[in-house]
Amino acid sequence: MRIVVTGGAGFLGSHLCDRLLADGHEVVAVDNFITGRRSNIEHNMKKDQFEFLEHDISSHIHIEGTVNFIMHLASPASPIDFERYPIQILKVGALGTHNALGLAKAKNAGFFLASTSEVYGDPLVNPQPETYWGNVNPIGIRGVYDEAKRFAEAMVMAYHRIHQIDTRIVRIFNTYGPRMRANDGRSMPSFISQALQGKPLTVFGEGQQTRSFCYYEDLISGFIKLVNSKEHYPVNIGNSNEISILELAQTIIRVCESSSDIIFEPLPQDDPRLRRPDTSRANRILRWDAKIQLEEGLKKTIEYFKLHENVV
Repeated sequence: MRIVVTGGAGFLGSHLCDRLLADGHEVVAVDNFITGRRSNIEHNMKKDQFEFLEHDISSHIHIEGTVNFIMHLASPASPIDFERYPIQILKVGALGTHNALGLAKAKNAGFFLASTSEVYGDPLVNPQPETYWGNVNPIGIRGVYDEAKRFAEAMVMAYHRIHQIDTRIVRIFNTYGPRMRANDGRSMPSFISQALQGKPLTVFGEGQQTRSFCYYEDLISGFIKLVNSKEHYPVNIGNSNEISILELAQTIIRVCESSSDIIFEPLPQDDPRLRRPDTSRANRILRWDAKIQLEEGLKKTIEYFKLHENVV
């Protein structure tokens, strides 16, 4: 297939491009480098099966030739981005999704939306199933991302129902691995950077809020299985192994063999207390489950940070 990947120079987008190329597809990566990085895709630039278009998907897009599938991953997605790029996040969730769906309609192509566990907000149920409608503060700092993705899901389903677009929606839970930005504000890269430099690890609140961390290879495998399915409703993809942020900090210090201490700071506004996917639909429909254990993925991620992120 010839597949368009928006956000193709980002952390997950670039890994998705690698996987699609390895599977024999042609890839057109689209990115405006607001948070993506050219270094993430440089190794693909000379491949005949790879094209790159520097473009903001929030503006109209036209792609020459056949397009079989559009995989829409474009959006800043880390906590510091919510304050740094709130308008851009809202625009890419609304206008960007609209433009990408318009391209799918024009090309009679399939469409894949990378949504997020943030649609569940600060959940009142744990784990979170796809049937849970969420507990979101629409006017809080995180609301720009939460509501952009909720709107994007609604638009995808509308295009599926009205225009019969062959759509998929994945709700991504916390994911980590090489190519994460060291300074993107998420706990995993922040802790690794601090531990490698011997600095104190900054834990918010008492560190009892939980997350479930999925290594990127498992996540991308879930993407491919979902594309190859016929499932139109949202599917959670994530590791169901729940861990507190304090435990994560302690684990990273140990794996990095660091002498760092842990310091505590006030909890940010609307920071979710719980985050754990109910992956029973992915297990049943896609025959997918996360396989890579936290420490195995951490070692690979730490090695990347040592070599590429200038934090040692």
